Amino acid sequence: MASHAMMTAAERTERTAATTVRGTVVLTGKDGSPVCERCVVADRMFSRMKGLLGRRSLPAGEGLLIRPAPSIHTFFMRFPIDVVFLSRAGEVMKISANVGPWRTRSCRRAHAVLELAAGEAEKRGIATGDHLEAEALALP
Repeated sequence: MASHAMMTAAERTERTAATTVRGTVVLTGKDGSPVCERCVVADRMFSRMKGLLGRRSLPAGEGLLIRPAPSIHTFFMRFPIDVVFLSRAGEVMKISANVGPWRTRSCRRAHAVLELAAGEAEKRGIATGDHLEAEALALP
C-alpha cells in the first residue's frame, strides 16, 4: 500500500510544461510542430471562469489552456470550439470536435483542457495519445 502512495506522489511530480507553465505559451505536438502558437494559460479562478466568454471568435493558432479542468461548458459562447482534454503529463486523453454553444463536455481523470477554434484539432493533427509540450513565449 505504501508503494502505491509513493508511486502516486511520484507521478504527480512528473508534470510537463503543458500543465505547469503560466501566461502565454506555444504548445507543440509529438513532432515538434506547433499545435497552438498563442495559447493563454487560465489557471486562476477568474481566468478559468471567464474562459472564452465575450469573444466573437478564436483565430487559428490561438487557444486557451484551462487547468485544472476535467470538464468545460460553452454556455453563453458565440462560436463552436474543439476541446482537447489533457492528463497531468500532457497526454491527449480525449478530443471533442466542433462543440457548439450551450453544451458541456468532460473527461474523467483529465487535468487540463485546451480550447481551440472549431476544426483546428484535426487540421493540426492532434490525436488521442499524443503528448503536448509547452514553452513560454519570449517577452520583448
